[in-house]
Amino acid sequence: MEYSFFTYLLCLVAALLAGVMNSIAGGGTVLTFPALLTTMNPILANGTSTFALLPGSLAGAWTFRGFLEPVRPILLKLIGPSILGAVIGSLLVILYPVQFGELYPWLMLLATLLFLLQKPIQRWTGIQHFQAPSSRTLSWIIGFQFLISIYGGYFGAGIGILMISTLGYMGFSNIVEINAVKTVLASIINFVTLIIFLFKGIIVWEMAIPMSFTAILGGYLGAVIAKKLSKEMVRTIVIFIGSTVTIYLFYKQFFAPTSP
Repeated sequence: MEYSFFTYLLCLVAALLAGVMNSIAGGGTVLTFPALLTTMNPILANGTSTFALLPGSLAGAWTFRGFLEPVRPILLKLIGPSILGAVIGSLLVILYPVQFGELYPWLMLLATLLFLLQKPIQRWTGIQHFQAPSSRTLSWIIGFQFLISIYGGYFGAGIGILMISTLGYMGFSNIVEINAVKTVLASIINFVTLIIFLFKGIIVWEMAIPMSFTAILGGYLGAVIAKKLSKEMVRTIVIFIGSTVTIYLFYKQFFAPTSP
């Protein structure tokens, strides 16, 4: 299939900005998925977007590698549920291609509210610095990561913000460490999903490959930006992205005119 120059440009720019967003807070799929929908069906757009953004996520994860050592024990415990959830979610796309995305505005609203309330709850619970969680808290975190990974395997948009919200309640002292863990886990989820999508053949390569290059550049730029910004600035960006995406998705689902 041939695409116009404008279509390529739109998708390449969307991938670049999505790579930046994914490294800072997540939600990049919200840019690439609609861009791809202008020229292909939702299933192909989903698979193509997953492939296009994976290299950017890997680039961001590599850039964050120096911040992983203090949080390695928690990261290792979350890899297993992330892989299992991604397998289940991606299989759901193939076996039951229903409108699971209708839940996404509500998930984004919940994630943004959790992030907004993170500091008051940390003060109330007395958790201010990273510490080994209790077995009960760890079980809750693993369970929630598993659910996020199922959603990530199915669609993926917003898993970064959901993970940031969850990890924030563990008392990380540095938001860059949260971003590092989030970026690594998101890369794992997307990689597992991609393998299954490859077997299904739902990736449009002529779009996915060029988009992946601009996403790599965006992922690197986003990671560099995130490390240079203050905690409060990164928090402001996360809240802004979460709020903007949530408003957009509620509008699209409930108010935007539909085609006859």
